[in-house]
Amino acid sequence: MKNKYHMTKEDNIFFAKRKLVDNIYKSANLEGIAVTFADTVAFINNVNTGKISVDDMLKLKGLKDAWEFVLNTIDEELTIDYIKKVHFEIGKGQGIDPLGEFRDKGVGITGTSWRPKLPSECDYEEELKHVMNNTQDLDRCIDLFCWIQRSQMFIDGNKRVANLVANKEMIKHGQGILAVPVEKIGEYFNYLIEYYETNDNTKLKNWIYENCIDGID
Repeated sequence: MKNKYHMTKEDNIFFAKRKLVDNIYKSANLEGIAVTFADTVAFINNVNTGKISVDDMLKLKGLKDAWEFVLNTIDEELTIDYIKKVHFEIGKGQGIDPLGEFRDKGVGITGTSWRPKLPSECDYEEELKHVMNNTQDLDRCIDLFCWIQRSQMFIDGNKRVANLVANKEMIKHGQGILAVPVEKIGEYFNYLIEYYETNDNTKLKNWIYENCIDGID
C-alpha cells in the first residue's frame, strides 16, 4: 500500500494539533458518542453549551487527554504497555473497569454474532510484533488500526484506542492523520463487521486508504 504523504515528524505533529478538534469529533462519533462539531469546539474551548451530557463530556475529556499524551510521547516505542496507557488516558473518570488493563469478561459486538476471544486466550505481544514487522509505513498503521479494533482488548473504548495508537505511528512516520469521516461511519461499519467475521481486512484497508487518510504534501 503506497504512502500518501511524506511529511516530517515535526510537520505532522503541527498538522495533528491544527486538526485536533476535528480528530476528537470524528473519533468520538466513531465510538457512538453523538456530539456535533460545534459542541466539540465549544468543549475544547472550555465553553459549556448545555448540550453535552456529563458522560459525554468525560469521554471528550478522555480523548483530549489521550491526544495530549500521544503527542507528548510520539517517540516512545509502541508496546502493549503503551497501548494500555492510552486506554487509561481515554477512560479516566468514566467508571470503566478494568481501566488501563485487559478485559476479563466476554463482550458482544453490535451487528454481528461474532465474538472476540478473551485476552487471556491471546498473545497480543506476538500479534503486535507481527503487525509492526510490516516495513511499509501507511500499510502498517492501517493494519494496527484494524487489529486493535478486532482484538477488543478492553471492556470499552477499543475504537478510540485504535485511533489514537494508529495515529501515534502515523505522525511518527509522517503519514498524516487517520480519521473516519462522520458522514461515512455507517459505510465504514459494514466493512468493519465483514472484517470481524472473516479476519480478512483487505476490503476494510482499501476503504480506509481511500476515505480516511489526511495530510499535506
